[in-house]
Amino acid sequence: MATLAQAKQEFIEAWGGHGSAWGINRTMAQIHALLLVSEVALSTEDVMEALEISRGNANMNLRALVEWNLISRTVVKGNRREYFIAEKDAWRIATQIARERRKREIEPMLKTLEGLSAMEIRGEEKKSAEAFRQTIKNLREVTLRADQVISVVAKAGGLAVTKKILKLFVK
Repeated sequence: MATLAQAKQEFIEAWGGHGSAWGINRTMAQIHALLLVSEVALSTEDVMEALEISRGNANMNLRALVEWNLISRTVVKGNRREYFIAEKDAWRIATQIARERRKREIEPMLKTLEGLSAMEIRGEEKKSAEAFRQTIKNLREVTLRADQVISVVAKAGGLAVTKKILKLFVK
């Protein structure tokens, strides 16, 4: 049987390990996990001590988590330090991660693929140029579909998300 502290530590390590799957570094994910399981707001110093990280590392990753809207700054009465709390609603967290990934990954890829689709290719073998155009077209369609799915996730919550996503694939 584990203690609560051991269970929290295991969660922080696991969440940190999975952070790269949703586009953030290990330390940023560990800080997010620490704030998720904390019952009180934590200061930068609290984060540094709990995760044994430098002030620069803590500051940089706390700032990034604020930019992702996964945590927010808060005031602790009678204290001048900056404190942080995490969004605890799982659907809001998933929605915000979906929005950020869309902004950082999908939108730039769509812009690139649209530019390539509009590009006029000259002086190349016709068959090779057509194969290239078809590949770009296919990638653009898949990326647009992924963008639609992410948009649905970002706009809805709970079970409504599942129904809307299924409709996208059944068209």
